Amino acid sequence: MNILGISAFYHDSAACLLRDGEIVAAAQEERFTRKKHDDSFPKEAVEFCLQEAGISVADLDYVGFYDKPFVKFERILETYLSIAPKGLRQFLSAMPVWLKEKIWTRSNIRVNLQYSGPVLFSEHHESHAASAFYPSPFEEAAILTMDGVGEWATSSIAVGRSNKIELIKELRFPHSLGLLYSAFTYYLGFKVNSGEYKVMGLAPYGKPEYTKTILEHVIDLKEDGSFRMNQDYFDYLGGLTMTNKKFGDLFGGPARTAESNLTQKEMDLAASLQEVTEEIMLRMSRHVRKLTGMKNLCLAGGVALNCVGNGKVLREKIFDKLWIQPAAGDAGGALGVAMCIWHQMLDNKRQVKEGDSMKGSYLGPRYKAKSLRKFLDSREIPYKQLDDTELTHTVANHLKTGKVVGWFQGRMEFGPRALGGRSIIGDPRSPKMQSVMNLKIKYRESFRPFAPSVLQEKVSEWFDMNAESPYMLLVAPVKEDKRIDIPDEKKDLFGIDLLNVPRSQIPAITHVDYSARIQTVRKETNPRYYDLIQEFEKITGCPVIINTSFNVRGEPIVCRPEEAYLCFMRTEMDTLVLENFVLDKVDQTPLDEDTDWRNEFELD
Repeated sequence: MNILGISAFYHDSAACLLRDGEIVAAAQEERFTRKKHDDSFPKEAVEFCLQEAGISVADLDYVGFYDKPFVKFERILETYLSIAPKGLRQFLSAMPVWLKEKIWTRSNIRVNLQYSGPVLFSEHHESHAASAFYPSPFEEAAILTMDGVGEWATSSIAVGRSNKIELIKELRFPHSLGLLYSAFTYYLGFKVNSGEYKVMGLAPYGKPEYTKTILEHVIDLKEDGSFRMNQDYFDYLGGLTMTNKKFGDLFGGPARTAESNLTQKEMDLAASLQEVTEEIMLRMSRHVRKLTGMKNLCLAGGVALNCVGNGKVLREKIFDKLWIQPAAGDAGGALGVAMCIWHQMLDNKRQVKEGDSMKGSYLGPRYKAKSLRKFLDSREIPYKQLDDTELTHTVANHLKTGKVVGWFQGRMEFGPRALGGRSIIGDPRSPKMQSVMNLKIKYRESFRPFAPSVLQEKVSEWFDMNAESPYMLLVAPVKEDKRIDIPDEKKDLFGIDLLNVPRSQIPAITHVDYSARIQTVRKETNPRYYDLIQEFEKITGCPVIINTSFNVRGEPIVCRPEEAYLCFMRTEMDTLVLENFVLDKVDQTPLDEDTDWRNEFELD
């Protein structure tokens, strides 16, 4: 049986295909269209999924959509009516899209796919919960979903047992942790639904000076993690912005202009917001444990991408084990609705697999040697083809000597994190590498941290964590014995000035608070990436490398070899590895009549 799951029309559209309950393929539309957070119908993602499965639309038994448009439309209408006449401009701009497209989702699916079979819908948070529980390694678990808003729910608690999920409690719009975080993202001058991770990355540079203000004026937080947001400070119900003048007055002025200089105020606000977010996540988690009695917790929803908060939940040992869906945002809803149909609606048995059922999240397109060679030869691109042993040895030595490497291997990752399939990698021991990769490769803000990829069996030797983090969704401190004392003359530095002060033996991935966003790597999941890190350890003694996504600022992660080559040539990357083909920058002919990537991609 073939089931196609779809998420679309809001942000991060995606498609996922199940065959007899097993994930065959999944991908976000942005990777094909090259439009970051693309919200259009995922035509190309669907086409890839069908191609990977070797089937056509006629072979689909069910198509599922990840939320219920009519219920969402009801919420929007009720919201506008409750605040009328305020919000008229927003209402008039939203209605044409709803009346023309969004409310007719079933018809849109049939037309876009040329499909006449059953189209089923699950609730938004039901899709999130299904995406978190069904692929998890747990027979039973509590499920906590936190995001902006689905139909009405903004946070929800569920219990998963065997092949069934029961939703038991929810927090409703307009009170939303996701919207709270997005409001501050907007106020700090970053793009909503895109720049939230920047706020999280900025937080360690600041001090939580505004936490008390947020808790006294902006939200009323209860012991169980539920809260009410004071709508006097927000404009998202009926306005065109997330916050209003009263919000600005409370925090000392208007929202920061995008791309302007960051000050200590922005850093302190980010730190305060992150502290409040973590406290909410901790209180919710404790309540979930008390309410359900479950020993395991699954997380999904956009807030579950807050890896710092996730790390806090893990270290507090509220639950015995924690598992987070790697595509925790709306893209994962495509997977969730497909699994919901298979298990919840059709009552098929669930087979729990060791580790999980996500296949490392390597669920996207792959490119074989024949097609890669054809691409390289057709453009007369110089390269060397190496066997597996030569490849890992060569690349490991490139990293050792300070080279930055584009690593294009196997199937593309599903979700927002590069996990060694479409990655840019480097030497974490270099004190200059963070700045070099940010400013000369990624062309983004210098404060942005990078993640370490570490051999699974060595993670506890380098970090204060004794758990797996295969999807780069947990933050943990660097071990004390791997840290470096800060010189006395630099102890009084604060903010961005702390960036270039080495704090550990692996400074390029160590944040100013000694933390790191960790990816653990198993040989079973990604053998070539594992072998590379192992080889790097042999020649350096360090089982850790830098891993960041293969793209420049504003660009979706690369999908095809053409995009990888273009990114390689447009940046100061030294080496490109396409499977077993190695390209050295010094051998390449500069691009002719290339356009400025800044005009091609909208900056996030």
